Amino acid sequence: MNLVGLLIWMATFLAVFIWSFFNPYDRLTWLLEVLPALIGAIVVLCFYFKKIPLTSLLLVLVLIHCVILIIGGHYTYALVPGFDGFMQGIWPGRNNYDKLGHFAQGFVPAIICRELVIRQAIFNSLWWRRFFVVCFCLAFSAFYELIEWWVALLSGEDAESFLGTQGYIWDTQSDMFLALIGSVVALALFSFWHDKQIQELS
Repeated sequence: MNLVGLLIWMATFLAVFIWSFFNPYDRLTWLLEVLPALIGAIVVLCFYFKKIPLTSLLLVLVLIHCVILIIGGHYTYALVPGFDGFMQGIWPGRNNYDKLGHFAQGFVPAIICRELVIRQAIFNSLWWRRFFVVCFCLAFSAFYELIEWWVALLSGEDAESFLGTQGYIWDTQSDMFLALIGSVVALALFSFWHDKQIQELS
């Protein structure tokens, strides 16, 4: 990414971040949800200033994931406008914006992990690499669910907005399942295009 690309990336991130900062539904939830997005932005800056190029596909997907997190933090995942009818055939009676977020939680890390393992030449086998990427995404999703559990234990009722279960007893399992689906879909859709971009950086 050149300087112009970085400025566009950061301007988009900051515009959404600043908007979300004002009048969020719950300040603690906002902080918890935007923290991973802030970490992502800092990592992107570190890679740029260390002159370690990243593919444009990866950078765009990271930005999209950051936006999803920030919007969820502003409204809380149970109250994002326009998502009351989203996926009602599968999970009726709830706002399913969080399901989009957990799909992205598998989709985007799959490309992040894929880029790292290819550029570090960790695997010689294509199938072992795919297997590892999917396992990494599942592990990442499970760890995030553990973080939500720890936050709930520490903050009690204040964590309800962060958890976003909305009374669904299988929320944790369905979140991890969507991350699994997201990782597989990302590999199926973008592997060829991603390979071309990685070759261009070599």
